[in-house]
Amino acid sequence: METTTEASVHYVTDRGASQFTVRVFSGGLLSAFGHSPTIAIRDFAGDAEVNPEHLEQSSLKLTIQAASLTVQDDISDKDRREIERTMQQEILETPGYPEIVYECSSVAASKTAEQQYSVTLNGDLTLHGVTRSQQVSARVTLDGTSLRAFGDFSLLQTDYDLKLASVAGGALKVKDELKFSFHILARKKE
Repeated sequence: METTTEASVHYVTDRGASQFTVRVFSGGLLSAFGHSPTIAIRDFAGDAEVNPEHLEQSSLKLTIQAASLTVQDDISDKDRREIERTMQQEILETPGYPEIVYECSSVAASKTAEQQYSVTLNGDLTLHGVTRSQQVSARVTLDGTSLRAFGDFSLLQTDYDLKLASVAGGALKVKDELKFSFHILARKKE
């Protein structure tokens, strides 16, 4: 990743100390009996160039390995395997679209407390071969050696040409909206 300015600090995500999840919601006639799974994003890497004096001059690239998405909920192994197979093969089509990429080079930020900021990232999300603008709001803490970011955002699956899963002849189906939540720790790279 290119350095944004001389004053920028390069941060790299610490995947083991971070959490990134997707919430899927069920709908249809049988939705009261359905399952709205939480999907864990297990394999992702991010690089951020952050100018602590001028956060608007910062940039970010986050890459997710689509095949790393797994069901986080306590469900039977059979249901877990079926949900993950459907997600990987029929919805995300991971062999053809192995990566999900978010690139941001436009940041709006305001300081909320010492070393704490409210930020809005305006970037492009590439998912399932489709690239669209995606705004992400977060609370960010910078302490000189690490960056912590917390937030959530939503997107519509149909905006990315993703098939909406359904079972029982459509009586139980997945809603279009997905809700992503993240708590990311990134460490300063020397």
